[in-house]
Amino acid sequence: MEVYFIRHTTPQVAKGICYGQSDLDITDSFEAECRQLKPQLPEKFDTVYSSPLKRCTILAQQLTSQVITDDRLKEMNFGDWEMKKWDEIPNEPLDYWMEHFVTAKTPNGESMEGLHARVKEWWQSIQVNDSKQKIAVVTHAGVIRIMHAHLNNIPLNKAFENFNIGYGEVWKYDAV
Repeated sequence: MEVYFIRHTTPQVAKGICYGQSDLDITDSFEAECRQLKPQLPEKFDTVYSSPLKRCTILAQQLTSQVITDDRLKEMNFGDWEMKKWDEIPNEPLDYWMEHFVTAKTPNGESMEGLHARVKEWWQSIQVNDSKQKIAVVTHAGVIRIMHAHLNNIPLNKAFENFNIGYGEVWKYDAV
C-alpha cells in the first residue's frame, strides 16, 4: 500500500506558541499551499484519514468528502503548555522535558511514548484489504515523525535527527 502522510498547512497562530492539540484555524495562505502539495499526490485515494483538528480536516476535505477522523492522529498533547509562548514556560520543567522528551510528560499532557502508543495503535487498526491501496493521512508533524521512526526502525530519541517536516509537506511510504 502507498501511504501519504500530509502535514496540515500553516495554522493561524503566532510564531513561538506551543499549540499541540489546540484546535487552530488555517491561514489565508491555505489555497496557495494546497496548490503546491496537490501535484505530489495521486488523483484519488482509496481512504483518507485525518486528525479531527480543524487545521487537518479542512485540508483532508480537499482530497475527498469521505474523511475518516481519528483522535489518535492528533498532535502531542502539551497539557498546561498549550497556547503558551515557549519562552514563557518555566525553564526547569521545560529543560527537564527537553532532556527526557521520550518518557517525560508535559504537565497534564503526554510524553512522546504516549504519542507513539496511540499512533501505533491507530496504525495497527487500519484495515488494508488490497496492497495497491492509496491512503492519505492528514495529520501533524509529531504523528508523522512517530510514523517515520516506526516504519524505519528509528529509536524515538533519534526521531528528530535529520527529519524536518514543514507545513503542507507530503511524506510517502510504501508499507505492507
